[in-house]
Amino acid sequence: MAVDLAKVAKEKGIRYFLISFSDLFGVARSKLVPAAAIKDMQKNGAGFAGFAAWLDMTPAHPDMFAIPDPDSLIQLPWKPEVGWLASDLWMAGKPVEASPRIMLKRQIEKAKKAGYVLKTGVECEYHLVTADGTSIADENDIQEKPCYDQAALMRRYDVISEICDAMLDLGWNPYQNDHEDGNGQFEMNWDFTDCLETADRHTFFKLMTKQIAENHGLRATFMPKPFMELTGNGCHCHASLWDKTGKKCLFDGKDEMGLSPLAYNFLGGVMHSAEALCALFNPTVNSYKRINAPATTSGATWAPNTVTYGGNNRTHMVRIPDGGRFEFRLMDGAANPYLLQAGVLAAGLEGIAEKRDPGKRLDIDMYSEGHKAQGARKLPLNLLDALRALDKSKSLRTAMGSEQIDSYVKLKMQEWNSYCHHLTQWERDRTLDV
Repeated sequence: MAVDLAKVAKEKGIRYFLISFSDLFGVARSKLVPAAAIKDMQKNGAGFAGFAAWLDMTPAHPDMFAIPDPDSLIQLPWKPEVGWLASDLWMAGKPVEASPRIMLKRQIEKAKKAGYVLKTGVECEYHLVTADGTSIADENDIQEKPCYDQAALMRRYDVISEICDAMLDLGWNPYQNDHEDGNGQFEMNWDFTDCLETADRHTFFKLMTKQIAENHGLRATFMPKPFMELTGNGCHCHASLWDKTGKKCLFDGKDEMGLSPLAYNFLGGVMHSAEALCALFNPTVNSYKRINAPATTSGATWAPNTVTYGGNNRTHMVRIPDGGRFEFRLMDGAANPYLLQAGVLAAGLEGIAEKRDPGKRLDIDMYSEGHKAQGARKLPLNLLDALRALDKSKSLRTAMGSEQIDSYVKLKMQEWNSYCHHLTQWERDRTLDV
């Protein structure tokens, strides 16, 4: 029986619900609904004007309704009188196909028909910065190699521990928190689960981290490259495929890498569509300052720029840390949590269907020996190149739907054109006296 949200509200002391959805740009949109009205909202959804969010709609479109998924309910740990709900978008009695959570659910349905379940975990990196976003918040965090810096980690103990305690209370099973490779940068890890639940948790984690940081007088940013000299914010995705009986489909103990033939096909699909997937995994102008960056003050970007895979080697786009799973290292902090998962699953399933070969792995340091990767394709240099790759991708159009790809590319091209119409101080400094 479906969860009765009105009953849950009384039992748990919830006074308000945030009925939330993610638009195509990954912006979280919500309405704050009193518990007294949640019964009707659970049935019919909260009304929105789709054009007011980043969705491919006009002001002439009819009302769009966000119908909450009661299984996604999370009480805000820092304000338990409020319950957060992930929602699916509907219009005129039908799901909005070009909306992120629906796009992911369509891929999950395809995987289910083929007998597969995708389970994933994400590594969310973020910087704690000043309120105006111009510098890191900890002026004493100045080590050249600050990764795992105990002192800097403990100076932010109040923030990190509060976020971790919240995840413990929510049952996410967080297992480690660390200071990352950039000054002022942190990462928090929790258990993997089904990809839809991971996407919902990823969405909520960003809300929670930002809010708790703000409560401490700080600002948390998941911006891919907030500081040119520091390591950018990645969002690595660990992925494994399972069958209906709970067996790992990607593992084969007889293979040198611990991968099954199916795993190589799945990987082959992601490798085949890598340039196009950048438009989803690296969705902002700023993203390409991370994946095409010069070495940072720590000595490495920890971000790929070439379509390669290796064993337990972090310099490649895809790492195979152990048998039966992949770590996709391309994604950054701006990635829409639902499109991230949908892109991995769509490309992987396409690879299985087409029996795609990922090619041979490379056992080299791509940061210092990348020139030896003869024939390896380079990742896009900017958002425009990525959008053009996505627009031309027959594989992803077939896998995700041309209507959905068209909507995404259309809106993102508007963003690119807006960027191009912006005059920077760099241009003035170098061009005024030409």
